Amino acid sequence: MNETLTKKNGKQKDEKIGEALLKVALGYQVSEVTEEYAEVDGELKLTKRKKTKKDIPPDLKAVQLLLSSQQTEELSAWTDEELETERRKLLLELEETSKKMGTKEGPKKRVKKKKEAPMYLMKEKNKEETEDEY
Repeated sequence: MNETLTKKNGKQKDEKIGEALLKVALGYQVSEVTEEYAEVDGELKLTKRKKTKKDIPPDLKAVQLLLSSQQTEELSAWTDEELETERRKLLLELEETSKKMGTKEGPKKRVKKKKEAPMYLMKEKNKEETEDEY
């Protein structure tokens, strides 16, 4: 019985967290009340009350987190056979796209470019070379 209560509490917490994350991802509005008090005859009395509404914009990190969690949940429900079928389908699409683009080797591997020295160092190097030539 304790386990079922713990599972229910865990699910409720997960739901609350999900709702809060969705709220942040979509953006929301907050009402603020600012009150000013002044001392009159030795007592504090309310002199001003200001109500404002602030729009909190959507948070892109929350959107990314929601989308990635949805994709993970969807993929975790797939069987090994479904995953293998999807992998084959994607590889075929990749090959077809490569053919349409005129590349025979398929997807290209990323190659790290060698970084050049900063310009001020290159100028000093060029000065040294020109001094040696004379």
